[in-house]
Order: sequence, then structure tokens, then C-alpha cells
Amino acid sequence: MIFKKKPLVVSRSTLKRLPLYLHLLEKVMAEGAEYVSCTQIAKEFDFDPTQVRKDLEVTGEVGTARIGFRVAGLVDSIKEFLGWNNAHDAFLVGAGNLGKALLGYRDFEKYGLNIVAAFDNDPRKVGTRIFGKEVLPLNRLANLSKRMHVHIGIVSVPAEHAQSAVDLMVNAGIKAIWNFAPAPLRIPADVILENARLTQSLAVLTNNLKRNRDQGENNANSDVSKI
Repeated sequence: MIFKKKPLVVSRSTLKRLPLYLHLLEKVMAEGAEYVSCTQIAKEFDFDPTQVRKDLEVTGEVGTARIGFRVAGLVDSIKEFLGWNNAHDAFLVGAGNLGKALLGYRDFEKYGLNIVAAFDNDPRKVGTRIFGKEVLPLNRLANLSKRMHVHIGIVSVPAEHAQSAVDLMVNAGIKAIWNFAPAPLRIPADVILENARLTQSLAVLTNNLKRNRDQGENNANSDVSKI
């Protein structure tokens, strides 16, 4: 009997921190550093070194006591773990302002994501090229997806059109969807959905700003009352 190794379950928090480490490691590697310690990495982000060590353990890279990790090896291991050392072709649906920004973000290719084409139902956009990528009519997505074996779809349409865009992708065989639309989506169990919640991130930012301002005003009022 052959026993298959169970897939490693990694927390979303760890997955979100690994790209931060990778960016730092690429920077120090460019500066000529050969080794880096968990303590050094933790100091850069004000993290706990123990947490950094646990995060890096999932990549399978092993450090050396009192020396640390070999930077080049750790970079390769993080990319391998995240699947960023292999190119993944993707289709983008929605060639509006957000879609254009995503098409123009060159660092996607650095991390293995290659947006090969954009799709839209606006006849004014169809046939145009955005950062070298042709905008095609939506009715061509299904056929091209199956012919080109594209498995990643990016949704950058208004919220009211997001579900129909996702349904089209799922029916075309897309297996992983990166959604930028602020809308709840229904997908089959075998399709991966990752929501890029820009408004949620903005809510955290503005709420923290408001809290700091309110605290500042309270402190100012307290000081005035003492006069």
C-alpha cells in the first residue's frame, strides 16, 4: 500500500508574511549578504523571531545555528513553496480602470503570474491593447481557456457583474479565481476563490486614523481642562 504525504496546512497569516520576507531577502541578497537570521528578519518588521522561524519552517529550508539561513537558498525555497518559480497564465475579466492597473503591474510576472489576455463586454474596449495585452470579447473566454489550459481568472468588474463573470470562468474550466469585486460570490467546492478586499483594508486604515485623531483630541481637551 502506498501512503501519500498529507498536504501541509499553512495559516493565512503565514502565507501573508512570506512575501514580506521574500521582498526583504531579495533586497539583502542584492546588497551582497550571504546569510540572514530570523532575528534580523524579525527586527525589520517588528515581529517575534520565534514566529519568523515557524513561518520559514514551512518552506523546508534549514538554517544553521548561530549563522542563520543562506539567503539565496531561502529565496528559492519561499518561491517554490508559494508556487512563484513557475509561470501561471491568467485571464482578466474587466478592462476598466482597475483592470488596466492590474494589467500594467509588471511585478506579477516576477512572481509567476502572466496575464495573457483581458476580456470585456464593452465594444469600445474590445480590440484595444492595454500594456501590450489585447482586450477580447467575453464570448471568446471559454474556448481560449480550454485551448490554452489557463486555470487562473482575475475578476475586476463592478460588483453587479462579478457573479456572471465568475460563472463564465468556472464553466470555462478556470480553477482559481482572484476576485477584486466587492461582492459575495458563489463557487463550486473544487474552485479556489481569493478575495482581494481593498475596501476592508481601507476601512482598517481610516478607522485607525480616526481613532488616533479622536485620541489626540481627547488628550488636547484634557490638557486644556487642566489650565
